[in-house]
Amino acid sequence: MKLTVCAAGVLAAALGALLPIANAAATPEAKALYRNAKESAAAQYKEARARCDAIAGNPKDVCVAEAKAARVRAEADATAQYRNTLRAYTKARQDIAKADYAVDQSRCKALTGNDKDVCMKRAKSTRTAALADAKADKKVIEARSNAREDKRIAEYQVAAEKCDALAGTAKDQCVSAAKTQFGY
Repeated sequence: MKLTVCAAGVLAAALGALLPIANAAATPEAKALYRNAKESAAAQYKEARARCDAIAGNPKDVCVAEAKAARVRAEADATAQYRNTLRAYTKARQDIAKADYAVDQSRCKALTGNDKDVCMKRAKSTRTAALADAKADKKVIEARSNAREDKRIAEYQVAAEKCDALAGTAKDQCVSAAKTQFGY
């Protein structure tokens, strides 16, 4: 229930923009940012968890689940940004969906009868939708990436064919320029 359609669209756009970027070796700065984000998430979790200890019953369970979900969200985002791969971003979205589901389950436990059943079905439905969106977005991004590669290859073949009309060094320069332009 936490991941809105707008947030999913923004994440999909960000993933599409990040996919073409080469996954270079992690810099020391990136490692430090990742480590700091994980440590910050752990510290915030401990603080939130301590606030939950003052509460009793189901509200405490909800509070603890929300604290865990916030930690999962922060750690998943940090890991996805650190790894900077489509797989990492997809896994982050899946982990967040599962954590949000745990929060929704905790909230539903306070209800009884049909209200509880409806709440649980809604929570499962929201989780299923979030997981399906993550999987679909991954497939869309992969398809767009494959389409870009196919277009690049086709454009290179056209440029190489144009070079066939030339001879000697002019042809060599043309082929070299085409290879440089299209990354070969």
